[in-house]
Amino acid sequence: MKLLVIGCGGVATVAIHKCCQNPLFTEICIASRTVSKCEALAAKLAPTTSAKLTTATVNADSFDSLVALMKEFQPHTVLNVALPYQDLTIMDACLECGANYVDTANYEAEDTDDPEWRKIYEKRCEEKGFTAYFDYSWQWAYQEKFQKAGLTALLGTGFDPGVTSVFTAYALKHYFDEIHYIDILDCNGGDHGYPFATNFNPEINLREVSANGSYWEDGHWVETKPMEIKREYNFDGVGQKDMYLLHHEEIESLAKNIPNVKRIRFFMTFGQSYLTHMNCLQNVGMLGTTPVAFEGHEIVPIKFLKALLPDPASLGARTVGKTNIGCIFTGIKDGKKKSIYIYNICDHQEAYKETGLQAISYTTGVPAMIGTALVASGTWSGAGVFNVEEFDPDPYMDMLNQYGLPWVVDENPVLVD
Repeated sequence: MKLLVIGCGGVATVAIHKCCQNPLFTEICIASRTVSKCEALAAKLAPTTSAKLTTATVNADSFDSLVALMKEFQPHTVLNVALPYQDLTIMDACLECGANYVDTANYEAEDTDDPEWRKIYEKRCEEKGFTAYFDYSWQWAYQEKFQKAGLTALLGTGFDPGVTSVFTAYALKHYFDEIHYIDILDCNGGDHGYPFATNFNPEINLREVSANGSYWEDGHWVETKPMEIKREYNFDGVGQKDMYLLHHEEIESLAKNIPNVKRIRFFMTFGQSYLTHMNCLQNVGMLGTTPVAFEGHEIVPIKFLKALLPDPASLGARTVGKTNIGCIFTGIKDGKKKSIYIYNICDHQEAYKETGLQAISYTTGVPAMIGTALVASGTWSGAGVFNVEEFDPDPYMDMLNQYGLPWVVDENPVLVD
């Protein structure tokens, strides 16, 4: 099976490690704008795998560049672990070349000041009631195109979204007749020793965290101010942590695909130092996406900030501690109310020993491989655009155990108020 992987950052590196462990993938082409990174990774992994590894230069912003590569390599499936800005261009190239498409994060516009994009965005804000710059509408609009092409597009097979959505499908299949409440809890108990750093792409991370929060309740969105809603929770393997309500993309797809759900919330843990640094950067304009003139040049503040911050891919060696990510479900089974908590604990140093990356990259990269394998093998099949919770969760859950992300079911969880 020929697989094209677009991207060679931290998540991509883990995903490629795992693809090399899966005998389904006999040929893997690693492509990014910086081919030297691809070549170094291929050289490192070649002695450990029977898969044939090749590399290529590609500009994922360019439809022509993507099509040229796909026509040359002729992949069965394309795994997009580049930037969310590039999702639509890669989907267009897959349609042109007859390849299945898989990603880990939904589309987000890079230029949020573009007048045409802004017009569509503001209409969506008015109709749906949330102001996040990312949503699934752009990719769901490709449904008919992928149906007509007889191809599968699988969206959001990271951890959250991804595993959290599969946890939901699994809970509904095996533990509930109806799920009414879902709380998604994302806890990173890791310490990298820096005063301030982000665990994945700073542009995406900081825009997400500094934006308004929102949650789904009784058929509509409720929007909150950034970090307005705070809770404390005692996480297994990590301990007591502060967590804050954010907007997150799987809320949107779960609200669409899980019948009878009444409320869906997403919480992520942050330390006070992180929040203080972020608020300061936001107050002085360093999180801005609009170019500013500086000494005869135009620079985008958040891109400049990204250049100053530690590369997330470099954090693995110095990060200690664990992550705990999962979902608390409350619903009805056989006429009785019940709650369960499904979660995974991942150790940063164990992830680093295996792949050279910390647990944030590991917990996203492993599911990226799993979703790709299920599409490529035909275990998950169908023509159109799908989110992971629309398929049978059992094979995905089995592969989580097999490939390094074992999960736990707690049938007597502490609930979030």
